[in-house]
Formats: sequence, C-alpha cells, structure tokens
Amino acid sequence: MATTTQLALPARTASPLALWHLLSLDAPTVAALWTWFIARSGHITLPRASPIAMALAVWILYAADRLLDAAHPNTAADLEARHIFHHRHRRGFLAGIAIAATTLAVLLHLLDPAAIRLYLIEGALLVAWFLVLHTTPSGHRLPAHRLPAQHLPAQHLPKEIVVGLFFSAAVFIPTIAREPGLRPTLLPAAILFAALCSLNCLFIYAWEHEGLDASLAHATTRLALARLPALAVAEVIATTALALFKPGAAKPVLAACALAAALLLILHRNRRRLSRNHLRAAADLALLTPLLALPFLR
Repeated sequence: MATTTQLALPARTASPLALWHLLSLDAPTVAALWTWFIARSGHITLPRASPIAMALAVWILYAADRLLDAAHPNTAADLEARHIFHHRHRRGFLAGIAIAATTLAVLLHLLDPAAIRLYLIEGALLVAWFLVLHTTPSGHRLPAHRLPAQHLPAQHLPKEIVVGLFFSAAVFIPTIAREPGLRPTLLPAAILFAALCSLNCLFIYAWEHEGLDASLAHATTRLALARLPALAVAEVIATTALALFKPGAAKPVLAACALAAALLLILHRNRRRLSRNHLRAAADLALLTPLLALPFLR
C-alpha cells in the first residue's frame, strides 16, 4: 500500500480556493446553498437547521470517502491532492467527523419528520452503495489507466452519475417534504440538476486523467473529453428552454443550472490555465450560481 506521508502536496495549496477544496468544504457549501435556494424559489421557509444539517451530512460523507480512498490506494498514482491532505491530517478529520456527527444528531429533531423519512430511505441506499464501493473487489476504485477496458465504464462513469442522483435528491428533499404539491413542478429541475452534478463530476474525472501518457490514458477518458462539451451544451439548452417557458418555483432553479453548465464549459475551454487542484475547486465554485440569482428572488 502506498504511504502518503512520503508524497508532497502540489504547490499553492494554501490559497483560499485550494483550501476550500482540500478541507472538503466545497460540496457542503454547494449542498447547503442549493437546499436553501430551491426552497426559497418555491416560497418555502425551511427550518434554519435544514441547510446546516445538509452541510454537515455532506461534509461527513465527503471527508469519510476521501479518508477511505487514501487508506486503501492501489498505488501512489491513485491519490490526488485531496486524498493526500486527508491522509496527512486524518486525526483532525476523524475528530471533525465525530463532532459533525454529534451536531447533526442534535439538529435532527429540528427537521421536518417527512424529510427525515425520505432521508432515511436515501441514506440506506447510500450506505449500500458505499459498502459496494469500498468493500468489494469490483467496487474498489483503481486508476483509470490501470483498469482493463471492459471494467472502466462499470466502475468509474456510473459513480459520477450516482453522485449526481444522490446529491440532487438530497437538496430537493427538504422542499418537497414540506410542500408535496411542488413535486411535479420541481421534477424536471431535479432531473436536470442531477445531470448538472454528474457533468461536474465527469468533467473533473476527465480533467484529472487527461494528463496521463497517451499510451496509458484510457480510450474512455479521451471519449469523455470529446463528448462532455456536447452534453454540457445540451444541458444549457434544455435548462434555458425550460426556464423560459416553465413558470413558478422551477424557473430560478433551472436558470441557475443553465448558468452553472455554461461556466463548466468555460472552465473546460480554459482548463490548461489552472492547476489540477484549482481546476477541481473551480468546478465546484461554478455550482454556486444561485448566489447570482438572489437579487431576482422575491
């Protein structure tokens, strides 16, 4: 097993953007913001504990996932800066996870019972997926250039799609649990937001594997780089069209999705101007587009 204590972190990891990513604060920020934004778009007032609980739960999941990845790499090549950082500061992250889990347990009684029931269902599915991902040989993640061709699509690309589905369901649950009548209205936005989250993960995956030697880089990575821009364009067109013609709560959500997909396209075109670490952080920064929509919410 590779020992991350012998590996050096990339340069410029001390910038605020890099630390936001390395501390696993990017995904919780995105999740909390979208949880509040979706409810606000539907004129729903959530308990103040709801976005906080969302941020804590997502941080626990992401930090734990990166600690597990760092603890069982196949080789040093498996490890990105985020894994090295988590392994190097694992005691601090473990303590943080314990504190966050305790705080989350305290906040649960402040959440809507209907939301908690939906989260329990999603949580059970998520735990099952985590077990497959981290405890079975077929679920163990190897670097793309070391996987046989027939195994890469089954072990890598579905992960990004699953992340998008889970993430989207989680941020929409508080709103639809409080106001079930919004479910038909928000369903298209939830599907397109899941697609946006999957695109975010797939772009990051492709960027991180693009620099491999041509003899080692897998054809799937090159194919993803070729097709992802077209998928992002389709996301922009679909979300923009629905935002223009679909009234009500979904309109601001769809507009924010369209802008985020456009920003991912811009990042993709300029990906070689940023370090890998900053590029990944910028991809999550692109999902903070609800901040730009706040002046238009009534």
